[in-house]
Amino acid sequence: MGGWRCTGLRWPHDGPVLGWVRSDGAGQGRASVLAYGKELGFRAEGARHCVGARGTPCPVAAVVPVRSTGARCPECARLDRAHSVAADTIADDPRTYRVYLAWFGPGMVKVGITGEARDAARLREQGAVVFSWLGRGPLMAARRTEELLRSALGVPDRIPYARKRAARGELPGAAERAAEIEELYRRAAALEGAGWPEALERLPFDAIDHAGVFGLDGAGPAARVVTGLVDGGVVAGRLVAAAGPDLHLEAGDAGIVVLDTRLLPGWDLVAADARAGVGVPVVALGAGGVQDGLF
Repeated sequence: MGGWRCTGLRWPHDGPVLGWVRSDGAGQGRASVLAYGKELGFRAEGARHCVGARGTPCPVAAVVPVRSTGARCPECARLDRAHSVAADTIADDPRTYRVYLAWFGPGMVKVGITGEARDAARLREQGAVVFSWLGRGPLMAARRTEELLRSALGVPDRIPYARKRAARGELPGAAERAAEIEELYRRAAALEGAGWPEALERLPFDAIDHAGVFGLDGAGPAARVVTGLVDGGVVAGRLVAAAGPDLHLEAGDAGIVVLDTRLLPGWDLVAADARAGVGVPVVALGAGGVQDGLF
């Protein structure tokens, strides 16, 4: 890579892609298409710096915490969120939005919205193992439907990412996954006439399963999770699966290690031996914040 900074993991239709820009700001960005079974490795150099907001560099190039998944200083984070759909500051948005129901593991379902033009990219970015569309319409109608499901059915709009990650190691079969989200769809559809916004068109149930796209079938359970990079720290291994922002790397004696790619932006990264293993802090999967050591 030599002098590149990662911009994060994207999920187009044909699989995961890592984005890169030059550390010195020169030239155009590039993309690395990731394939399961492929070896990869990189080493972090220097300190981690704020990535700025909405395409504008951080004016002070602030150093940010290595464990932050946002990679922004407080001021840039405020500016970035002020223009997001989630902030509800663009009520007159003319675009069409879709309401979805997403399943991440047994008992873990949520409701959310995404721009129709993005199709299912948002679901892959969140690591949704199964999802179904519920409806489509204007932003405010989609927002009201989201709130209706939260209040009437107790369906959350957020699930802690650690819970999603921990559930991937022992997923039930495809039929059971689809059945749970179909039941939620049935309950949601029954709310029509009971507060369902007239402007939201209900869409038919269709369970779309991402286990194959993510490479989770037969990948094996993860053992450890990277908590952050360090200057000189190496992350390397064979990619066996990916879901949401996570890469699942088979890393020798360390077993399968999960790297949340949201920890990468802001670092200068250079190529490393793909067989070098993992030389950054990790924790056992599900162990909270207790450091397990370096591998």
